[in-house]
Amino acid sequence: MDTTVLYAVSDGVATLTLHRPEVFNALNAQLHADLLAALQRAERDPQVRAVVITGAGKAFCSGQDLREFPAEGAPALIAERLRQSYNPLVTRLRTLPKPVIAAINGVAAGAGLSLALACDLRLAAEGARLVVAFARIGLIPDCGMTYTLPRLIGQARAFELAARGGELDAPTALQWGMLNRVVPDADLSQAARDLAMELARGPSLAISLIKRSLEFSQHATLEAALNYEAMAQEAASAHPDFAEGVAAFREKRPARFA
Repeated sequence: MDTTVLYAVSDGVATLTLHRPEVFNALNAQLHADLLAALQRAERDPQVRAVVITGAGKAFCSGQDLREFPAEGAPALIAERLRQSYNPLVTRLRTLPKPVIAAINGVAAGAGLSLALACDLRLAAEGARLVVAFARIGLIPDCGMTYTLPRLIGQARAFELAARGGELDAPTALQWGMLNRVVPDADLSQAARDLAMELARGPSLAISLIKRSLEFSQHATLEAALNYEAMAQEAASAHPDFAEGVAAFREKRPARFA
């Protein structure tokens, strides 16, 4: 069976392309398995220091392929898919010790938008649309969206979008804080690659610890966050990247991190 995720590595960046363009990269069981395997592969590969996820064709990801669920027995199947596939995928994205960039090349709807929101950074083409589609079919946001969306845009905006099954164009999503950057459609691939390469050239341990520390802080008290920072900073300062960064600062040159 052909893979539904294309995997390519260049200059320290792994590009994962969702590849079901005939159905706008809708999520099915195979795509879930292939994407999780690709993320695990990127995590294990010491040559990979940053990851880009994008979609083939006109869409980033149109959400769950509803043709997988029969009319009878759908609730149990949906709950099982969430627990066995979606939830581990979101957890992997949030805990991967390398930065993950979503390059949203077209529509990102439902669980497809949830996946983009679970990434560390989001770049979108000007023509992209972000659709919180769940309520349109009588469901609630899942795949982590109830966690990520209000943290990005606030509780009131998140509720309105979710309850109305609303959608945003890319410029509005940028203004609301859902996106990091919007670029012309033709420039998206290069813009995502440039950002990923910049991160790949950075201090890998420090970037990993930044990701972990910010995630920890979501539920931590100030005291706990301060303690976590001290622990993480001790690890960062013991790494050769710290010595190189200090030397580069003193010598007034760009740092060359390992």
